[in-house]
Amino acid sequence: MTWVKICGTTNLHDAQLSIAAGADALGFIFAPSPRRVDVFQISEICARLPGGVEKIGVFVNETPRRVGEIVGQLPLSGVQLHGDEPAEQMKDFRKALGGRLIIKTLQAGEILSGGEEKLEKYLVASASLDAILLDSGSARERGGTGIPLAWEQVAPVAATIRDTLPLIIAGGLNAENVVQAMEWLDPWGVDVVSGVESEPGQKDQAKLRDFVAAVRGSAAGKA
Repeated sequence: MTWVKICGTTNLHDAQLSIAAGADALGFIFAPSPRRVDVFQISEICARLPGGVEKIGVFVNETPRRVGEIVGQLPLSGVQLHGDEPAEQMKDFRKALGGRLIIKTLQAGEILSGGEEKLEKYLVASASLDAILLDSGSARERGGTGIPLAWEQVAPVAATIRDTLPLIIAGGLNAENVVQAMEWLDPWGVDVVSGVESEPGQKDQAKLRDFVAAVRGSAAGKA
């Protein structure tokens, strides 16, 4: 069954709505963003959530030591490295985070524009990673853009990743297009932010429900 992460969670109510809709994981953003939260906020939210849902901290260009310090203060089950963290640093993140889930985000446009060597470096470092997330963001606007991936163009890159690591896709996903994206890219998981919001940082109950239902109801989303 396809793993569903609802990212950009900013408050307890939205976290509960996401879980009720059927999400497997919630994402909490530590980087500059209208969806940014701090250690205190996350601690308060997580204290009132069931243990079964995964809680993922999203970081941009923080050191392994700093990420380890923050995660050590919270009941997070994993991290998403959403910046320019080099492949050579993945072993340091693994050392700092132990057995927690480590997801490395790569921008699809960069890979398609001659970044195959960069991708290969992360695949070589796969022993320190649990998944790679392909996003449609950029160095200027790293996520939550609402811009879909060019699925047909990205399909060969997705296949290369799937040969080594679980693939998660993000970028402009919503209830209307997620099934098509899954058919093109056959991901292990999907990650959504703006496609389930009423405004940045605020989730929409109907959009959450429709998105998860679309994933679960698709042939690709079934076990």
